Amino acid sequence: MSNDGRTKLFLAPAEEPLTVEQVKDHLRVDGTDQDIWIEERIVAAREYCEGFQNRAYITQTWDLYLDWFSCGDCCIKIPKPPLVSVTSITYLDTAGVSQTLAASTYKVDTVSELGRIALAYGQSWPSTYDEINAVVIRFVAGYGAAAAVPKRVTQAMYLLIGHWFENRETVLTGTISKEVEFSVESLLWQERVVPI
Repeated sequence: MSNDGRTKLFLAPAEEPLTVEQVKDHLRVDGTDQDIWIEERIVAAREYCEGFQNRAYITQTWDLYLDWFSCGDCCIKIPKPPLVSVTSITYLDTAGVSQTLAASTYKVDTVSELGRIALAYGQSWPSTYDEINAVVIRFVAGYGAAAAVPKRVTQAMYLLIGHWFENRETVLTGTISKEVEFSVESLLWQERVVPI
């Protein structure tokens, strides 16, 4: 077994960093014929940017799966910054029964670039059942509401959506261009998080 964390979305963001109206203004689109197409591309652009930066933008809830707790007093690093809070830590005890770890057992660091969970003074991680995904850490991540998302991110989203709006096929005949990709990655690269 491996203790490399695996994440699964539990609760999606309640809104997107950009609204349909904002994107329509950017694209200079009138009417409502393109609204559904634009809504879908907003989600796709956000997912692309989040995936590239390994971050969460709008407040969302994730589950981090581990096969066991860290050894000794090591911290558990939480992916998809910025970390807002840890909702719960559940685990399978040595008998295979699900338990919830008392919040007094650990401390949560939401200040570090990658949030961390560390043992409280005098505490130790419990032993777990020898099973994959024996530990589940539910956490909330994101900058907050749409207005808090960095402007570099929303600009990258505008560029992607504009490119997709003008080029709706996968291949552009007779055109070789990396300008859009370079511009998007340049905007996102500065705050990219190296996966843990």
